[in-house]
Amino acid sequence: VQLQASGGGLVQAGGSLRLSCADSGRTLSSYAVGWFRQAPGKEREFVAAITWNGGRTYYADSLKGRFTISRDNAKSTVYLLMNSLNPDDAAVYYCAAGPNGRLSRDEYDYWGQGTLVTVSS
Repeated sequence: VQLQASGGGLVQAGGSLRLSCADSGRTLSSYAVGWFRQAPGKEREFVAAITWNGGRTYYADSLKGRFTISRDNAKSTVYLLMNSLNPDDAAVYYCAAGPNGRLSRDEYDYWGQGTLVTVSS
């Protein structure tokens, strides 16, 4: 599994971004995928996760209703749609894959390099 996160950038508060997590090895369909984020000086925190077939999704309580995780296994890609962004959402966003990944970083074996999201107020 070789993960590549993309789609970050600068957005105004209230705007939206869609992040992508692609697997160049094209084996992502076998794995659960999670998104995590890390702001400067803070711990890396769970954002959202999706099971291997998309049958279940998980979200950090504070992000429910604004963020949506989805996947397209034919494209070996997982997406994170982020709406109503605010400055507190600014962070480096990482995607990760694991056989049974859920909410904990320890449940993921493979990590992408991260993509930076900046939100201007």
